[in-house]
Amino acid sequence: MSTTTPEELSATTLLRFATAGSVDDGKSTLVGRLLHDSKSILTDQLEAVERASVSRGQEAPDLALLTDGLRAEREQGITIDVAYRYFATPRRRFILADTPGHVQYTRNMVTGASTAELTVILVDARNGVVEQTRRHAAIAALLRVPHVVLAVNKMDLVDYQESVFAAIAQEFTAYALELGVPEITAIPISALAGDNVVDPSANMDWYGGPTFLEHLETVPVSHDLSHCHARLPVQYVIRPQTAEHPDYRGYAGQIAAGTFHVGEAVTVLPSGRTSRISGIDLLGKPVDIAWTTQSVTLRLEDDIDISRGDLIVPSKDAPATTQDVDATVCHVADQPLTVGHRVLLKHGTRTVKAIVKDIPSRLTLDDLSLHPHPGQLVANDIGRVTVRTAEPLPLDSYADSRRTGSFILIDPADGTTLTAGMVGESFASPDPVKDEADDDGWDF
Repeated sequence: MSTTTPEELSATTLLRFATAGSVDDGKSTLVGRLLHDSKSILTDQLEAVERASVSRGQEAPDLALLTDGLRAEREQGITIDVAYRYFATPRRRFILADTPGHVQYTRNMVTGASTAELTVILVDARNGVVEQTRRHAAIAALLRVPHVVLAVNKMDLVDYQESVFAAIAQEFTAYALELGVPEITAIPISALAGDNVVDPSANMDWYGGPTFLEHLETVPVSHDLSHCHARLPVQYVIRPQTAEHPDYRGYAGQIAAGTFHVGEAVTVLPSGRTSRISGIDLLGKPVDIAWTTQSVTLRLEDDIDISRGDLIVPSKDAPATTQDVDATVCHVADQPLTVGHRVLLKHGTRTVKAIVKDIPSRLTLDDLSLHPHPGQLVANDIGRVTVRTAEPLPLDSYADSRRTGSFILIDPADGTTLTAGMVGESFASPDPVKDEADDDGWDF
């Protein structure tokens, strides 16, 4: 059997990061400059960008075209969809999500940053911190991204003044710390000219910190897979019932967190039935141990009723099940989310009916105050909600597990994603006001 350990896997140097910022702050240009100067693009890609730039009357290659792949993006000069790029340097491998800056596409930033270990928030040195900058900082804090980089771009347009950079860095850092962002690194850059992106800038000798790429290559990334709460959402039950495997019954899925061992006592939720792992199959071969992100099939000693949507967890570390979900959410749909709204809640591989029971507060981005009981959340709002589900769900706090502590609310009529939710407290909120008619009229 395989004896590879989680610690050996955690030695792999992979960084997932996302870029965000307001419109025209230069996100796509920064990504293009990063890929170009780190020699991470192919010759034919660069030639295609050069041809496209010439056809638009530009003398120099527009490096933003390396990521803005949609025709509408190139015509408007903005990013609409999340552009994923994969590249590597001798020191680390990277998965990059270049997310939109326009307020209309904030929902795409939530998608790109949801799995990121680092978020880059760009600020135009001429404009400083704006509302969208604060919104992106709040989302990064809400998603508990461990590292945030403030890239103060277009320093060439403010004559590389240290005072301009220092004022922006101070304002943003104070705001982000209030949100609870654990680590903030400010770097002055010019994506267009290449200052401090890959190579140190000769125009900012007052800056003694790392370049943008150097920080990406050296920022510590924790892949501690052995101390997470082990969770396996069941995606499929495998029953071949062939002559070769007449009694085979396996429960397949991607491990969302932690590790599983052969012989370990497990509990199936929400039913609460218990058994013990008799075998783990990985790519058709038996292994003794499996860990986060691996797609495996677990075999149990007992034939118990398990189906898609169930969650297999260690018996000694099982989460509580509940029908009342308190969470912080970012509303991403055009239609408002209102109290009494009937929705579908998708958690892992399980989807259940639910009702929005209460919206205790909405976050005001300007001063981080909480507007109590707003009654609804509109597109891009961040707030607290209480949702009652038709069936009990095994939920972790988002602070403990970004995978099993998150969910989405879906419109049952057309399947539109309405809201991205994080279980538990992400921002401090006032004590909810109890309405005496709170429980009237519920179907479940």
